[in-house]
Amino acid sequence: MRFMSKHHSADPASRPIRRRLLTAAAGTVLSTMVGLGAAHASSLLFLVEDVPSGLDLDGPSIAIPTSQLGMAQLIEPLIAYEKKAEPNEDGVFMPDFTKPVGRLLESWDYDPATVTWTLHVRKGVKSCAGNTLTADDLMYTFERSLNVGSAVPNGWFLLNMAGVKGYTSDVFSTDPAVATAAKKRMHEGINKVDDYTVTIQQEKPNPLLLVNLAVGNSQGIYDSKEMKKHATEKDPFSYDYANNVNAPSFGPYCLESWTKNSEIRFKANPDYYRGKAAIETAIFKKVPQGGNRISILRSGQAQLIQSMTPNQYDSIRKMPGLKVSGVTGNEGLFVVMNFNTPPFDNIKLRQAIAYAMPYQRIIDVGYSGQAKQWESVVPSSYPSFVKHEPGYTYDVEKAKALLAEAGYPDGKGLEDFAEQFKLTYVAEKETTLGPVVNQIRTALTGVGIPVTLDPIPQTQYGDRQIVKKDLAFAVNDQEKPIGVDSGYAMQLFFVSKEAGGLNNMMNYKNKELDDTWAKARIEPDTAKRDAMLADMQGWLMRDLGWLPLVEFKTQWAHSDKLKGLTWNPSNAVLIYDLHY
Repeated sequence: MRFMSKHHSADPASRPIRRRLLTAAAGTVLSTMVGLGAAHASSLLFLVEDVPSGLDLDGPSIAIPTSQLGMAQLIEPLIAYEKKAEPNEDGVFMPDFTKPVGRLLESWDYDPATVTWTLHVRKGVKSCAGNTLTADDLMYTFERSLNVGSAVPNGWFLLNMAGVKGYTSDVFSTDPAVATAAKKRMHEGINKVDDYTVTIQQEKPNPLLLVNLAVGNSQGIYDSKEMKKHATEKDPFSYDYANNVNAPSFGPYCLESWTKNSEIRFKANPDYYRGKAAIETAIFKKVPQGGNRISILRSGQAQLIQSMTPNQYDSIRKMPGLKVSGVTGNEGLFVVMNFNTPPFDNIKLRQAIAYAMPYQRIIDVGYSGQAKQWESVVPSSYPSFVKHEPGYTYDVEKAKALLAEAGYPDGKGLEDFAEQFKLTYVAEKETTLGPVVNQIRTALTGVGIPVTLDPIPQTQYGDRQIVKKDLAFAVNDQEKPIGVDSGYAMQLFFVSKEAGGLNNMMNYKNKELDDTWAKARIEPDTAKRDAMLADMQGWLMRDLGWLPLVEFKTQWAHSDKLKGLTWNPSNAVLIYDLHY
């Protein structure tokens, strides 16, 4: 066993920095821990680039990965997926998306004659507040999703996509009159039968209901009794409380403390229905610098880190006592060009930028060769993915020709859009995105496009992306469709708000796309549905709904004594799966 005093004496130059960071990160919990995590240790320190800025499923932080990470520990879903028996080559367990299993649901039935699902609520489930789960908690959560007084109609979006009756309006308000109408509208499709039974009726057969009920970060269930304690006349669904104080639910962990921009602590729920977690206390600590995260991990005081560069992960692989685990899942890097912001409303300009992108340089410099060009707008691992042909390549002459066709020969005239050509990215991701945005700036400047760099805080980026939708020109590596379906991905990101879209940060509108998806989402013939989804992907790549750049591997570095890492489509590590 390696003791801290011995390890520090071997590296005296780093001692002052480490002591300062470890004291801030660990507090009193880690003072009792020794080495890289003894088998009896029941605590875990997870170093992250940021901590949750909000915990509301319908709040402004829902698209921020570190906020999703926090929500995933607290908020229990209705359905999940069975875990495959054997891990992948990196030791990560994978879900089997063909085998949904109940979480807060014990089971479910489907009646095709009436297009009705009957949900059987699991009995004996206790929340962190000691309240027993009943059908009332489902009804509260579903009603809340129709009365979004916060920022994002996330729960509504999933039920709308699944064609649930009553979830067709895009009007959300906490106004009492609107809330009353919304509640009546909900009962068109969702009703309580008894304390442990709820029915959901769809407008037409639609394969996405189970897929969407498994999206835990959006269809988790709140402890309604606890939430109602914090309701006010102006905030009847406790949005402020969930976003800034706590997200009471029935999950494996309870919130112990939360200091925004610093750390969040979780304690194992002693009454969790699947059994108390092996790790009693989990601390997520903000350590922005990747090098510092590595140093603390090497010291043995932290057991898990994320968001490192490929080169850093490669170096960690050579360090004794540490391991890197990963999976090629659903993460990709893309460029936002806002259709509501000139000159990005010009398709020739967007296509010129696509041909000016140095794809291989981004892969080589930004990802050390550990990525591949992304050739559609949905993950290549998802069903119904279609590779775009002939595809966008790095072609300077073609980029210049398209720039001229757009009305900006050699970039003349674009100097009037200096503000719009600020390439925005998350400042906390400078380590990983800095090399990428510099390659993009160099390449685009070379063809006459005046790019400057604009790093902004994660919280501000998330608000502008998902609420204001006013990012003119940006790179994004944190959006992923958690529902494992290509159609789900396209409704989430590209269908217009009027047709049921949610996170269309580019303000893209295409009536043909909207109308085709309206047909595809209820098409029972898989081949016909796939053909429609292929057409939609083709239009999006032609129009550059967003410009996909690369797909990359999701990775974590950790103590080699930490076991049980399991991937899920949110890419949030579930601490409940871990053990020493």
